[in-house]
Amino acid sequence: MDETVKPLRIPPQMSVYADKHNIFHLVQSLVSSLVIDQPDDPLSYLINLLQRSSVDSKTNTVLIPPSSVATKLSAELRAVHVTADSLLQDQSELSVQARQYTLTQVLTSPQVFISSVCVCVCVCVCVLQGWVLEGIPQTRLQALSLQQVGVVPEHVVMLEAPDDVLLERSQGKLVDPLTEHVYHQTFIWPDDDIIAERLEKGRGPSEEQRLAELQRYRCEVTGLTSAYQHVLKVVNSDQPHADVYQQVLAFVRTRRRSRTPRILLLGPPGSGKSHQARLLSEKYKMVDGTHTLFSDLFTVCSGDSPLNKVFDLIRSEAVVPDSLVLQVLEQRLSRVDCSCRGWILHGFPQDLQQARSLQESQHQPNRVFFLELTDDVCLERITLRATDPVSGERFHAVTRPAPSSQVQNRLKTRPADSTHSVTHSLNQYRTHTAVLQSVYPDAVHIDADQDPRSVFEALESRLTTA
Repeated sequence: MDETVKPLRIPPQMSVYADKHNIFHLVQSLVSSLVIDQPDDPLSYLINLLQRSSVDSKTNTVLIPPSSVATKLSAELRAVHVTADSLLQDQSELSVQARQYTLTQVLTSPQVFISSVCVCVCVCVCVLQGWVLEGIPQTRLQALSLQQVGVVPEHVVMLEAPDDVLLERSQGKLVDPLTEHVYHQTFIWPDDDIIAERLEKGRGPSEEQRLAELQRYRCEVTGLTSAYQHVLKVVNSDQPHADVYQQVLAFVRTRRRSRTPRILLLGPPGSGKSHQARLLSEKYKMVDGTHTLFSDLFTVCSGDSPLNKVFDLIRSEAVVPDSLVLQVLEQRLSRVDCSCRGWILHGFPQDLQQARSLQESQHQPNRVFFLELTDDVCLERITLRATDPVSGERFHAVTRPAPSSQVQNRLKTRPADSTHSVTHSLNQYRTHTAVLQSVYPDAVHIDADQDPRSVFEALESRLTTA
């Protein structure tokens, strides 16, 4: 190997250009279609696919467990609705084999099951229109097997409800004999009186069989969740059917993009920016730019480097010029780990000039979040916290009090956490909030007045959607 050849470095401009022109999602769609169809002439196939206007209009969705939401969803999206029953009713040789396994009360062969699904979703109408798999797959093994042969959903919805609710719903099913749509006298009732009059009691398994099915599902749910964790949304189905459907539809209509994340977390002091940045960085391996800026680089910079100038100014309590801050950011965000894995900045930019300078650089963010919190809550979160100088642990008078009077007596409060300092910081933030929102009109606003896990889930749900 020629040691004089330098390793390939992906410039930051590449991800910016790819985001702007939707290159990543286009490549993902083309590769997925190649894997599924496996054409003899890949080049001609890709050219035809690019010329087809419907290349990005289809939806491929998995709905777990079986639910009447799937019927309405597939009709709304004009996608092919695939269920375990529809696979068994098909006249293909694979479906005949599957029926034989079922009639002999033996679980359908995994190979037969996977092949049946592949035949269904790979026919022309499914490729063009997309598909909705209802109650398929049923196990983690089936999910992984489908992924291996190219049946990869863009969205997976898991409907969750207590066991007693699920059992009650399965007992009271009513079926329209003309359309075979499923209703329920308590949960789902048709608006049309004509349909309501012709409903018949649905045939279903015994209570013992329903309990066994529910137990099998509970055993498999963790494995299914892990198999689809990056495209999964869990919806609470213990609420009105119309509300459940609207949540599912809104999620399925989002377009998922494999964009390298460049995230800004903005919000008042105490809104949890640094905590959320740490959670996102740990789960998605993004670079926490604000955290590493003054730790990782400090070990490799020396002399008259921009970073050392920043530290000198901080030690002398002087104001760091914006030009120097941007210079240090450019140095950090240009590294390979940021270009490949993405980055998060929290608490920057703080004003209009910083925001404009960042926008004019080669490191524009593609996801901006404002964590919203009232001043009263911010003051309560910050001014009531203190640190134990012995253990280094942080406590809060309301949410996490000291475990003993001995620890309580030695707690220390930082000067920056005083009511006066926090009030000043809040006033500074509020002064610049409106102009920051004007620079980022498409930013997402998150309610930060809830537990950190709920805030994280709200952020996470918007990471890979347009």
